[in-house]
Amino acid sequence: MAGSTTTNANAVFQIQFVYVAKTAVLLPLIGFLFCVTWSILYDFKSSTATHCKVPNYLPSISSAIGGYTPQKYVWRICVALHCSPRLMFAVAYYNFHTKVHVGKKNKIYTSLAAIASSLHISEIMALVGLTYISSTENADMHEYLFIAFMVCSLLHMLLTCVLFHWGRTANNKEMTNMERRSFRYKVGLFIFNLTSFLIAVYLYFRHQAHCEPGMYTGFALGEYLTVVSNIAYNGTVIWDFSHLEVSVSNSNGTSQIRKSA
Repeated sequence: MAGSTTTNANAVFQIQFVYVAKTAVLLPLIGFLFCVTWSILYDFKSSTATHCKVPNYLPSISSAIGGYTPQKYVWRICVALHCSPRLMFAVAYYNFHTKVHVGKKNKIYTSLAAIASSLHISEIMALVGLTYISSTENADMHEYLFIAFMVCSLLHMLLTCVLFHWGRTANNKEMTNMERRSFRYKVGLFIFNLTSFLIAVYLYFRHQAHCEPGMYTGFALGEYLTVVSNIAYNGTVIWDFSHLEVSVSNSNGTSQIRKSA
């Protein structure tokens, strides 16, 4: 955490941004781990069963978060609670990128920043949709929302990497150590996320086509790695905004994000 919190005389609530970010990251991670663990311990046979009726050892994420109780309630609560901070991050990143002027191509840069934030918001909305519309309730809609989530997520990650490097190195600037660390992790996690997702897709279709024992387990593991790397990617916000704090002021009834001392 960079800097200490300064007291705003008009603030009725004030907190370091890093605490908000950690909470938003931990909520889906804890929910995901709980749902998978509980499904393995108490709903193993039904949560790992598929139409192929071959041995599998891990439940898919759709099964773990939406097929059983209390898992689906825990996951829904975690997703609901983490949404508001995530939406705030989407807006904060737009301001983070556009406060830099990159020169002649600044209009393109600003447009890409707007697209990245829109994709970020769309990713969150798709996550909410696939959370509350389970695969057992409406399989087609759940699938469409999952596709939307992954497309928006991957494009948002890629654009953020491009914008981060472009903005932090524009006008012959050099990245700070914190910015270099954040950028390296963003790129690494994006590549890992894309790779694990593609492997999961391959294993899913291979399972569907050949019904090989354990293939669905590989698919489920690929899903897990995709989810965890997505959460970790979003966790890099902790480095990017470690110097900020969130406060709610009673002077005009508004909230604001400002730099801490």
